Amino acid sequence: MYASHWLNQATMWWTFFQISINERLVYRIDFVVGTLMRFLPTLTQIFLWWAIFDAVSTAGSVDSAAGPDGKIAGYTFSGMIAYYLMVIISRAFSSMPGLTTGIANQVRNGEIKKFLVQPVDMMGCLLVQRIAHKLVYYLVAALPFAFVFWLCGNFFVNGWPPADVTFVFVVSLLFSFLLGFYLESCIGLIAFWFLEVTSLTFIYMLLTFLLSGHMFPLELLPTEPVNLRGFVEFMPFKYLAYFPAAVFLGKVDGVEMWRGLVVEIAWVLFFVFLSRWLWSRGIRRYSGFGG
Repeated sequence: MYASHWLNQATMWWTFFQISINERLVYRIDFVVGTLMRFLPTLTQIFLWWAIFDAVSTAGSVDSAAGPDGKIAGYTFSGMIAYYLMVIISRAFSSMPGLTTGIANQVRNGEIKKFLVQPVDMMGCLLVQRIAHKLVYYLVAALPFAFVFWLCGNFFVNGWPPADVTFVFVVSLLFSFLLGFYLESCIGLIAFWFLEVTSLTFIYMLLTFLLSGHMFPLELLPTEPVNLRGFVEFMPFKYLAYFPAAVFLGKVDGVEMWRGLVVEIAWVLFFVFLSRWLWSRGIRRYSGFGG
């Protein structure tokens, strides 16, 4: 009986996954153009950091050499640009556009009733849709990614990392996807108590932009008079962008690399359980009327 039940569940989710893939293949060919547009701000970052490194070297900083080979917080000019390129990869995995507002809208508009009367788990449904979304995105956007990284290959002066680093990098990307999904799902599920979560979403996006390493490497955060860097180390945000990029570039290695991966997995498990708790508590107080 149990084997038949799990077989039916697996068949249902596989069918749902196939439908999600087909839907996105139909209308997501624009991923090619969208991916190229995603790299355009990096051109601005290249010119900006060129000017910064040039100013640092001109000022005769102790921590810099001549020209773009100078160092800022341990990053050379090439290393800084390589970092931004790798952060684009990280954010492509962890970003979940529209997830929080989508969940909040379903709660507010009553659409969530379908998950209460049908044998389909909402969180599982949303997760399958996001997996399909990411798979189609990378399938279609692989060529633009390869083209841009080929053009910028000179910035990766250390080449491809060793096998163990590559393994941690890939696993950290997969868990950054799960972390981004469940973290944003938790924010969306707050709609059971506050129907409007736009302000919370804005605060989350702001914190993510500043504290995940998306805007700049976390090594640039101050440690005095307030140890902001130490504070960020205890938060989950850095695993959305900084950690996978830092692992690939060798900024986090050895024991710290493995410890960081364990902490990332722990954060994922925390938000998985939190999302389930919010769901179970939310549907107890939810009331839906009409057809």
